[in-house]
Amino acid sequence: MFDLHCHSVFSDGELIPAEIWQRVKVLGYIAIAITDHADQSNYEFIITNLLKIKEALRGLTPQLLVGVELTHVPPHLIPELIPKARNLGAEIVIVHGETIVEPVAAGTNRAAILGGADILAHPGLISEEEVNLAKEKGVFLELSGRRGHSLTNGHVARLALKHGVPLVINSDAHSPSDLLTPDLAFKIALGAGLTKEEVENLWKLAQRRFLKSP
Repeated sequence: MFDLHCHSVFSDGELIPAEIWQRVKVLGYIAIAITDHADQSNYEFIITNLLKIKEALRGLTPQLLVGVELTHVPPHLIPELIPKARNLGAEIVIVHGETIVEPVAAGTNRAAILGGADILAHPGLISEEEVNLAKEKGVFLELSGRRGHSLTNGHVARLALKHGVPLVINSDAHSPSDLLTPDLAFKIALGAGLTKEEVENLWKLAQRRFLKSP
């Protein structure tokens, strides 16, 4: 079990990174990515400080991955911010997609995909054209465990499976109660319309891509 999308006190989460790490350790995770909300004003602060805790926990399980979630960034600025975050040390760059429960700017999904984000979070009513583009660019689409964002999981899963686009299950946790158990993560994917075999393959593919393990 691993989660590639959660938030600490570096944005709007409730816990410091060390406590997130400890809590998912107890849940049996092999890895956790902390991906705080970021724009041009704070991405350097987030990445620089996450790198400190990553170094402190080096060699321990769960593996800590340094990330950011580019959030409500004007679409035309997203493609230039993604490589800046990577160059500073971000291992996973997520873009806050066009969820139906927030006023995300139209064009954000497309800009994230064209910019080569690793994961497009809660992409809402993403179009088939954008899903095909995600396949071409190797961008993972998220099935979200977070209330509100999860309302379009079925739509996202259906198009992703139709077009062969990789999926990942994430909590988008902001508080301890948001963290997913392995059983709940599995049920979220089943509820989105995936089969047991598709869920197992989903985890294997995401693990190979993001954890650099077979």
